[in-house]
Amino acid sequence: MALITNTIAGNAPARLFLLVHGYGADERDLGGLLPYLDAEGRYATVLPRGPLAAPGTPGFAWYEFGDVTAFEAGYRAAHDELEATFAAACDEFGLKRSEAIVGGFSQGAGLALGIGLRAATPDRAHPKCVLAMSPALPAIELLELDPLTATDVPVLIQHGTHDPLIPVKRVRELARALQGAGVPVVYLEYPMEHNVAMESLRDAREWLGRVEAGERPSEPVPDDPVELVPSVTTAQWQAEVIDSDLPVIVDFWAPWCAPCRQVAPIVESMAAMRRGSYRFVKVNIDEEPQLAQTYNVQSIPLIGLFRNGRMERQSLGAKPRQQLEAELGMLVLP
Repeated sequence: MALITNTIAGNAPARLFLLVHGYGADERDLGGLLPYLDAEGRYATVLPRGPLAAPGTPGFAWYEFGDVTAFEAGYRAAHDELEATFAAACDEFGLKRSEAIVGGFSQGAGLALGIGLRAATPDRAHPKCVLAMSPALPAIELLELDPLTATDVPVLIQHGTHDPLIPVKRVRELARALQGAGVPVVYLEYPMEHNVAMESLRDAREWLGRVEAGERPSEPVPDDPVELVPSVTTAQWQAEVIDSDLPVIVDFWAPWCAPCRQVAPIVESMAAMRRGSYRFVKVNIDEEPQLAQTYNVQSIPLIGLFRNGRMERQSLGAKPRQQLEAELGMLVLP
């Protein structure tokens, strides 16, 4: 079944722009970006709707979140549906696929990368470039990169340093992996969460102009900053928490939890002030449910003090720093 699409085209569009929404949105969502990305109306912009209902939202999704196998199967199915929509739109408008722009946000950005960088064939040319805003991608292997042809496709990746859903470190690693495969990548980040900013749109428009002029921009990806409160996994738990020679403050959180985002900077400030006296880590309970079950974490944010391998104290909910430190017994430096 063909995807529902919203098409916005000028009088004489010069190229196709496939723009794919993220989780919980629909085919109208990214249309509001066009006055900034295509003020002159030079594109025929195709905005498709994801085929799945997104629970808890009024919008749609491209694939469901779940275990890795289901995740990857859903990505591939969505990729194939978008590929068919892309090909049909090029035919409808009589525009060259090799001159098209493919872009998206979040789930849509991950799929745009797949469509843009997958190994080309005689009847499936690479597009002109890929715009990936806050990309979600289950695994880079899903892109099925061809190192001989993917080097022809410039990619712009934009991400927020405060994104609670997709860690900025993960997206930097994606950008580095693409560069390592020879893809010309520009990676830009902004002090925003999981969204689009005016600054990012301005930079995207400038980058598109360079690509349309024949450039293939590529810039080094910035180094990762030192994390004050690094994430730990179940596999790291024994070494990082149980066997620690320092008391450990553990922030149990999840990306969808608003109070967790409120308390995170407070925990980071504590980590900066108590360096050398305490170790600070965080646990995403969605990714590490075994740890949450072991320590009976039923509500979050839960901040726990671990000493000698066991949780001695805990504080539940977002609280001011003084109250949080008092409940954890941290008012007097050890």
